[in-house]
Amino acid sequence: MIQPSTTSSPSSAARTYRKWMGAALLTGALAAVTGISGCVLAQPVASKKVPLDMPASLQISPQRLQSHVRALSEDFLGRSFDQPETLQKAAEYIAAELAQSGLKAERQRFEVDGRSYENLIVRFGPVDSSAPLLVMGAHYDSALTEHDHGAAVSAGAKPTPQTHTPGADDNASGVAGLLELARVLAASPPTQPVELVFYTLEEPPNFRSDDMGSYRHAKSLQDSGRAVRLMLSVEMIGYYSDAPGSQSYPLAPLGWFYPDQANFIALIGEMKNFGAMRHTKALMRASSDESQPLGVYSLNSPRFVQGVDFSDHLNYWRLGYPAIMVTDTSFMRNPHYHQSTDTWDRLDYQRMAQVVRMLAAVALDKG
Repeated sequence: MIQPSTTSSPSSAARTYRKWMGAALLTGALAAVTGISGCVLAQPVASKKVPLDMPASLQISPQRLQSHVRALSEDFLGRSFDQPETLQKAAEYIAAELAQSGLKAERQRFEVDGRSYENLIVRFGPVDSSAPLLVMGAHYDSALTEHDHGAAVSAGAKPTPQTHTPGADDNASGVAGLLELARVLAASPPTQPVELVFYTLEEPPNFRSDDMGSYRHAKSLQDSGRAVRLMLSVEMIGYYSDAPGSQSYPLAPLGWFYPDQANFIALIGEMKNFGAMRHTKALMRASSDESQPLGVYSLNSPRFVQGVDFSDHLNYWRLGYPAIMVTDTSFMRNPHYHQSTDTWDRLDYQRMAQVVRMLAAVALDKG
């Protein structure tokens, strides 16, 4: 072993070299650990066989999906916390569309700063069942384009595309998916209890607060002692691209194991929900239309990874329920995220229909 000199100090160049080498080795080690962990947690080759109990006649309509997204993003511009009247009109649209499928929505109302907001809930399966509940939810509010959210409230400004996003992908796409799923489940009821929930107040400034609609719903389940087998947050399911390099990731090494084309649907869950993720992904993969297959990739991740808790599933995690986000990965691929350009004509309704078919497979699962 070479002992360090006691009579002289290393040169500046030597110190710089050692720091550089140390940083490079540390970065390489972290990248390797992250990459290996990503490979394990993504289960890139895991696809167990599962039986599907889906009607052969099951058809998801891309046309209906487009119609819902266009109506929500164009007719209800300003579906944000500072425009409770517009949010209420959007809620009425959702309730009316559910009624067209023969479904009556329960309204879960609450107040924030003296203003009234509401979630809408529809239930399927055995009414008196004590079996654990499957929850699928999507938020129907949309974001402001302004950075200063408080200014929009105090000004009471009339919504415009420059101040309030159309929110086609975020998250009219998720709402449209649940509306189409509701139509399917009304015709082919599941054998296990299922709730579809349309949340209000997901976007800032209410995000991460107890005023989120999803927190109010999750807390009501906890207060009633209702067991939840799984919650799926349907968050942005409409934007896809086959262009090389169109998909990015919060940690670069994850790109070693996932596609660089934004042409798949992603499932994001906590580390401890590994089993639920594996089963859900298997159901979704098995139900993919063989003529137009859509890839399904998953990640069980620590919460510190950017974006993994950026939706309503966060509140179910907070209260101890297993939850997974179903997403097109949002700003990791969609350059129109929280912009005035998040419009209905930029979405892929054929692939959206594939995702809804996959959600139906999960809802109809008897396991």
